Amino acid sequence: MLTNFPPGNSRLKAKQLFEGLPPEEINKLLSEGATHVFRKGEIIFREGGIPTGVFHIKSGKVKKYKTTATGAEQIIYICAEGELLGYHALLSEERYSDSTAALVTSEITFISKETFLGVLSRSSALSNRLLKLLGLEFSGFIDSFTNLATKNVRERLAFNLLMLEEKFRDGKKTDAVDIMLSRTDLANMTGTAKETLVRLLKEFKQKNLIQTTSNSVRIIDREGVIAEANFMGKQTPGKK
Repeated sequence: MLTNFPPGNSRLKAKQLFEGLPPEEINKLLSEGATHVFRKGEIIFREGGIPTGVFHIKSGKVKKYKTTATGAEQIIYICAEGELLGYHALLSEERYSDSTAALVTSEITFISKETFLGVLSRSSALSNRLLKLLGLEFSGFIDSFTNLATKNVRERLAFNLLMLEEKFRDGKKTDAVDIMLSRTDLANMTGTAKETLVRLLKEFKQKNLIQTTSNSVRIIDREGVIAEANFMGKQTPGKK
């Protein structure tokens, strides 16, 4: 179980991923790709689809999610600017194991399978960094699933708010970070009903832990939210 919240540098962004590659290889990856604008809610790829390349987030935010047997979404990861999508399935030669959609208006560059694998075959540096990226994402998935399995809804919400704050901070040092996520998406990520989520947000707001608008949340007492996340796993009677 986590004992503190991971730092914002836990993500391996594209500028680090491609660091050390010859300029012509970086140019081949990013300039030869086709860049498209995805509006909020638009699907980038669906679970079960066949990968034909990878996707580089030029700007914006993307959610990775699974669809349950009842048709509900379970958000498993949030990707931000500089990250890659779809490379797991491409490298393993399998179908997509999850779906992705834009959380906000996002610019996404599609890099074809031939281009990506061609550069990868010539670059041990890129291969090593992809392994590191796989490890970082796997750690993130483990934290998320451990969070769902061992924490109550209140703790899960606090954990997700802290993680989302890091994602929406985008490396900036500013203390004020608006988490632009719909109540439905936040409820799906937390694994609870929207009504329960709204009630808990109201309680956090009454405790002066957060500020909210109709479409955003801002943490104003980070230490208080960390306490609510209960990283040490202490038993707190009466919390639901």
